[in-house]
Amino acid sequence: MLVSKTSANSTHSPRGESIKVALAFAAIYLVWGSTYLAIRYAVETIPPLVTAGIRHTMAGAFLLAWACARGYRPRREDWGAGIILGALFFMIGHGTLHWAEQRVASGLAALLIATEPMFILVLAWASGQQRISRVSAIGLAVGIVGVAILTGSELSAKHASLIGLAAVLLGSLAWAAGVVISPKLKLPTDALARTAVPLVCGAVMLLITAGITGEFRTLHWVAISLKSILGLGYLIVFGSIVAFTAYTWLLQRCPPTLVATHTYGNPVVAVLLGWLLASEPLTFRVALASVAILGAIVLIRRGERCTEKHAGELLPE
Repeated sequence: MLVSKTSANSTHSPRGESIKVALAFAAIYLVWGSTYLAIRYAVETIPPLVTAGIRHTMAGAFLLAWACARGYRPRREDWGAGIILGALFFMIGHGTLHWAEQRVASGLAALLIATEPMFILVLAWASGQQRISRVSAIGLAVGIVGVAILTGSELSAKHASLIGLAAVLLGSLAWAAGVVISPKLKLPTDALARTAVPLVCGAVMLLITAGITGEFRTLHWVAISLKSILGLGYLIVFGSIVAFTAYTWLLQRCPPTLVATHTYGNPVVAVLLGWLLASEPLTFRVALASVAILGAIVLIRRGERCTEKHAGELLPE
């Protein structure tokens, strides 16, 4: 009887783990893809930096409290690393994105954010951390063409905003810079704290900047729409707490290259949701740019794997 019960548990446990992994991937694919539309709804009646500041304050405080409850205790070097990553990831990266979505469609913003792997490759190459293979170079060229197609389409529209497009690309560049320098920083070893500390630091900077730029003075609490409140709530609970927790959990159990495939799915989800729910145009140019940018990411990922394999073959045994 004991043998049967043990056997049943051994067959059930891998299945349960597979379900958890599938749900975690669904979170980073679907939830992060849907946050672009939620940002658009939130910033309709809530100033963008206030939106981002409140979002990351709530999520960061929750995750930090959770980490502390599990025994984590912040160190001075943790806060130093958190300030740097908080500035790059959340202050600049998310701050510019929230601000730009007042001027740029959510689907287009997601496609431009998908340039992040291209920036990571260039910055890693410039800092001597990585070589650019021929396949990756082709991917970069294809990605540049995709961005040109996308921005050309947007600039030809009636309400186009070059500043908004540039802001999204700046945010993508800042996030890529954070990814490249993060291995050199003394981040917390606790997975939750590694997310929570930069979130809290970035949130403080966002709220300070919102105060300096006068966003709190222009905020009219009674004028905030239910759609914006629901959008902000969705960003806090699902976009930050659920998705970021799923992301850090997956990184502990799956290869980083597999987890990074969410970069392929997020823009597709964002474009389709913007088209279905917000009447954002799904033109031939947008579709062509989507194929080019996503194809560029595939080529860059393949080139990175080839470079890693080649480097491994050159290492002495």
